[in-house]
Amino acid sequence: MISTTPPNFSRYLVTLPDFALYFVCALIMLMLFLAIYTRLTPQREWRLIKDGNQAAAISLGGAMLGFAMPLGSAIMNSQSLIDMLVWGAVALIVQALTFVAARFLFSGLPQRISRGETAAAIAVAALSLTVGLLNAASMTY
Repeated sequence: MISTTPPNFSRYLVTLPDFALYFVCALIMLMLFLAIYTRLTPQREWRLIKDGNQAAAISLGGAMLGFAMPLGSAIMNSQSLIDMLVWGAVALIVQALTFVAARFLFSGLPQRISRGETAAAIAVAALSLTVGLLNAASMTY
């Protein structure tokens, strides 16, 4: 039997303010991550990407996704906005430390990315995604 009663969308919209608050905070955290990450790395990602350097785009894209996965997990599992922000900060720190570790694992990494070596960029992106996934999975509480 098909209902002829129109749906009550107001019951769905009651959580819209919470969605907007979490979403805006997540975007701010993403911008903060990008600002910190691009200052931490010696290469100038935005300039390299603007100049068509695919390695820089791959590396930065992997780092962004590696940060966004645990941030998404923090949003899904948080009990409050403060809780999400704290775990988002943890995700930011872990992803920044991942790049520091990658510099030790891959010699001359910043120069290799600056030269456009996609193999190095793919390896760093894969490392960032792997750590991000593990970080996200660890945030289920």
